[in-house]
Parts: sequence; structure tokens; C-alpha cells
Amino acid sequence: MISLIHPLLFLLPSLTEAASLQPIPRQAPPGIPIPPRQDPWYTAPPDWEYRQPGEVLRIRRAPGNLTSAFNASETFNILYRSTDTNYRPAWAVTTLFIPKSGNHSALLSYQIPYNTPDVNASPSYAFYSTPSTQGLVYTDIVGALSRGWYVNVPDHEGPLASFLCLVQEGHATLDSIRAVKNQFQGWQLSNNTKIALWGYSGGSIASEWAAELQVQYAPELKIDGAALGGLAPNFTAALANVYNGSYFAALIPAALYGLASQHPFVKQYLASELKTTGPYNATTFNSILNLDILSAFNFFANQTMTNYFRSGVEFFSNPTYLDIVARDTNMGTHGVPQMPLFVYKAIQDEITVIADSDAIVERYCTDRVIILYERNTVGGHLAEETNGDARAFEWLAQVLSGTLEQRGCTVRNVSLNVTDSLL
Repeated sequence: MISLIHPLLFLLPSLTEAASLQPIPRQAPPGIPIPPRQDPWYTAPPDWEYRQPGEVLRIRRAPGNLTSAFNASETFNILYRSTDTNYRPAWAVTTLFIPKSGNHSALLSYQIPYNTPDVNASPSYAFYSTPSTQGLVYTDIVGALSRGWYVNVPDHEGPLASFLCLVQEGHATLDSIRAVKNQFQGWQLSNNTKIALWGYSGGSIASEWAAELQVQYAPELKIDGAALGGLAPNFTAALANVYNGSYFAALIPAALYGLASQHPFVKQYLASELKTTGPYNATTFNSILNLDILSAFNFFANQTMTNYFRSGVEFFSNPTYLDIVARDTNMGTHGVPQMPLFVYKAIQDEITVIADSDAIVERYCTDRVIILYERNTVGGHLAEETNGDARAFEWLAQVLSGTLEQRGCTVRNVSLNVTDSLL
């Protein structure tokens, strides 16, 4: 019988004591992983609200075979204090992969686009799916580890799976880096470790919000670069692009339930608007609460999502709803990134038009951000994740080795195709 209380649970010292932390002693291999909804490890200890953002609250060696599956030296789950989208105390979990060999001076924070209000689809648990089904997530992490990089993968939506509460996603990403440094700097990571952010689609959203919030929320963190693929700068417009017969229609219920987890108005508004009878009803719409994003895309593919609402397309015109979405999802409203950026996107992206990415890049260029922006003439949103992967890897390698010589703002079209994807 597997004990639900893990033997490695323990509280850690405050931030002021973090530098004196000792290596975590080896213990018996943990047991079978448990979904976050059922695993008592995914709870904060007493008085956690009074800890500092980024302070480690719990740590354990990741259960199951995660270390061997990703060819890492060791893998840890870290539960840490953070701040939610309304600037109230929150917590989150990150997974740290330690390479088998490395120089302890490169940390990649890799934000996964899990895009769902189902907390059981959080990366720290979803990793236990068959690696071959994880596509680029698996190969990117393994590839980064093979280069000797430490890889930090936060559950950036937090314990409520608050997809599209992007202030909270940015905070959780920054605090995951703080937590890793607080626990591992000095004995696993050097004091001069270079740090980079990377994410595609929903992962690029968390990464970009971390980049723009860093100057105000975590000014002590030096982040050396951020690779942002499939950027979605304006989610008000993006949701309008997918609610009428799109393969990506599931983003509508995912976004609304993610926002509802931290915005009471959205929760009440959605409940009042969902139909209770007919083929497009609340029960079907609520299926999103128990689906990972790939399953959700297939489940809701090509549906007209406005059919679920009493007011139809007018649902998206409510002024209070529009204000919440604009404040919590539209990029460039909370700060200016202080690190070099590599932005890559398909010109024919179906989720968010290229003009929105052009606009945010132009704004940041005006603010003197160092940017390389590549607009791919080939493929759409899903294809560009593959088409841009190797370019992002090579750019990140320069950042993490300290050899990046990028200057100014460069915008260029490229034509690169390495996938047969029609999307």
C-alpha cells in the first residue's frame, strides 16, 4: 500500500537562511505519483501566507520514474510561495530537472502550454504520461539537459489551474526561479548562473508576462534572455478568432474557467449565461474542467462556442468582462522586459493575428528592448512550434553561454518548414 503522506515532506528555512541550506539527503525512491487533487503534498503548510514570494515551503524528490524518463541526474518537486493575479498571497509548484553533467551555470525556465483549468493536467503530474506522447516538451527538456542546463518547469497556472490569469502566471514563473535559486544556489547552481525563459503559445504567454513583470516584481532577478514562440499579445482578439468553428475552440471554456478561478465576476457571469438544456449546454461546456488541452481541442473542435451562451456572441461584449480580460491578458501593460528577446511566429497563425505580435514588438523596440523577431511565411500556430524549435534552442544556447551578441531590434521574414502539420 502506498502512503499518501510522503516521507520527504518538510518545511524549509526563511529566505534569510536560504544560503545556508544543505544538499537534500538521499532517501528511498518515492512511490507512485498521485494526481494533485488527491495528493496531500500539493497543499501549503500553516502560515504560508506570511512567507516571502519565492520562499520554498516544501520539497521532495519527484515520485516515480521521472528522473530516468528524462535522463536527468535528479528531479525535484518544489512548492513555493507566490502571488496571485489580484496580488494576494498564493503558492505554486515547480519541477527542477538536474543534468547528469554540467557546469552549474545555466538555468532554463521552460514554461509549458498546458492551457487548461484542470489542475491534474499541471506539468508536475502530466510528466508521467508516456514521454513519446509529449512531443517537443519531452525532447526540449531532454535536449536542454544534454547540454548541461538545469531545467525549471513551473506549474505556472498555480493550484487553481488559473489559465489566462496572466499576472499570476508571470508571478508564478518568476517565483519558481527564486525558489530554485533559494534552494540550490551555492551547492548545485553557481552564484553566477545565467537564466533564460522559454515558452511556446501558452508557455510564451507565461514567459512574456514574467519578462514584463520582472522589473517591478522581482528586480533582484537577472534574467539573461527570453525565447517567445507563437506569441498571443491580445487575448481579447484571440478568443474572438477561435469561438466560431475553430480547431482551437476549447480555448474558450479553458480561458473562461481559468479567469473564473480568480475573478468572481467572470464566475458569476459564466454561470448565468450557460444554457442548461439543448445540445450546447453547461454540462458539455463544463467537460473542460477534466480535460488536458489536447483532449479538449479534439472534444470541442470546430464547434461554434457562442451556442453555449444565452446571449450568443453578445456574451463577449459585456463591459466588465472586457475590462477583466484586458487587464489580465493583454501584454505590454505591466512593464517592459529588461532582457534580450527572441520572438518567433507564423505569419498565418490562426489563434492571434500577426499584426498583434508586430505591434507589441514595435512597442518594445521603441522602448529599446533588444529583440530578434522572425516572422515565418510557412505554416500556422501548431507548425511553428516545430519550425521554430531549433532556432530557439540555438539562440538560448548563446544566451546561457554568455556569447549572445544581439543588438538593437531586428525584424525579418523567414521561410522554414520542418513539419507536415497543416495547422
